[in-house]
Amino acid sequence: MATIFRGLGATTALSPKSNSFDSSKLHVPSSRTSLSGRKVSFFCIRSEGKLSPNPGSNPRARRADQLVASAVATKADSSAASTASKPGHELLLFEALKEGLDEEMARDSTVCVMGEDVGHYGGSYKVTKGLADKYGDLRVLDTPIAENSFTGMGIGAAMTGLRPVIEGMNMGFLLLAFNQISNNCGMLHYTSGGQFKIPVVIRGPGGVGRQLGAEHSQRLESYFQSIPGIQMVACSTPYNAKGLMKAAIRSENPVILFEHVLLYNLKERIPDEDYICNLEEAEMVRPGEHVTILTYSRMRYHVMQAAKTLVNKGYDPEVIDIRSLKPFDLHTIGNSVKKTHRVLIVEECMRTGGIGASLTSAINENFQDYLDAPIVCLSSQDVPTPYAGTLEEWTVVQPAQIVTAVEQLCQ
Repeated sequence: MATIFRGLGATTALSPKSNSFDSSKLHVPSSRTSLSGRKVSFFCIRSEGKLSPNPGSNPRARRADQLVASAVATKADSSAASTASKPGHELLLFEALKEGLDEEMARDSTVCVMGEDVGHYGGSYKVTKGLADKYGDLRVLDTPIAENSFTGMGIGAAMTGLRPVIEGMNMGFLLLAFNQISNNCGMLHYTSGGQFKIPVVIRGPGGVGRQLGAEHSQRLESYFQSIPGIQMVACSTPYNAKGLMKAAIRSENPVILFEHVLLYNLKERIPDEDYICNLEEAEMVRPGEHVTILTYSRMRYHVMQAAKTLVNKGYDPEVIDIRSLKPFDLHTIGNSVKKTHRVLIVEECMRTGGIGASLTSAINENFQDYLDAPIVCLSSQDVPTPYAGTLEEWTVVQPAQIVTAVEQLCQ
């Protein structure tokens, strides 16, 4: 069955070409609603967001700027609705990462941190703030501006029994350490015949920020997914940020933790007791019946904005935050596909060779018989991220485009 890839931003979003496919159960109209009049902004939001008032009974009046970031559509989602009433404490996402790292450093003396400005400065986004004063300069090590050197040093430290957490000031900078990550970090356990384990965590901010320019807006998931021996996870809430950080540090495998630069100030109440998240498990964000929407990281919130509008239009989307980018949680994904029979993938990764492409392939290989329509994938455009804010918005998927894709997919 054919697979449709669409990066509905910029020119592709308005292109009249190839908007129909040969399927008796699915027809995509030859024209789309213009998005040129939209106003898009990003909000600092609470991950347990609540339903906002109905934006209006006229569907034509619901423009992209009316999709409020806190409008998280749920269907009797008791986990989200009851978060505020649960015991615990509220943390911003970067604080949750710091708390998880702090707890693991206190629990295990072999855990150490290294990277540029991670010491007394506290890291570029303050994830390591205060840790140097608490644990000393030997366990929280400031490094020169040399990603290849300190990444290689961290891998070597892991081979000798330590559990280093390597911070890239920006994930794009880790391209300078690609040789160490690929040829050493991912392969040494295998090439040594199991003599060495590499329990290292590589983490840092990435994704399209707010006018950070092309070099600081990298999405490296597609680069690292092809490296054997490496696990990849992406956090999207303070709860799973802390849980994934702790699980990654305790793992015997090298783990890359992707953090989105625009989610650091997202706030959520998390439990006081110790917990970890499964590194290979997706999260059911919203149960539904009509279509499965698979997403991760920042796009989780774009999807949930769109879900509010879709619910008002009579659709019942099931939203899954895949979290584990490698390997995929095909158990959770498969059960959803068997129920809804339609799949929409929404990612911020590039259209060509991204996570969406790999996920589409995996679903087609394992669950093709359950699909009633081709898989649709909304991705970022294959262009360097522009500096201009309006152009930057056009290169990534927006909530209005998700609504349009679901409407077409469910016809």
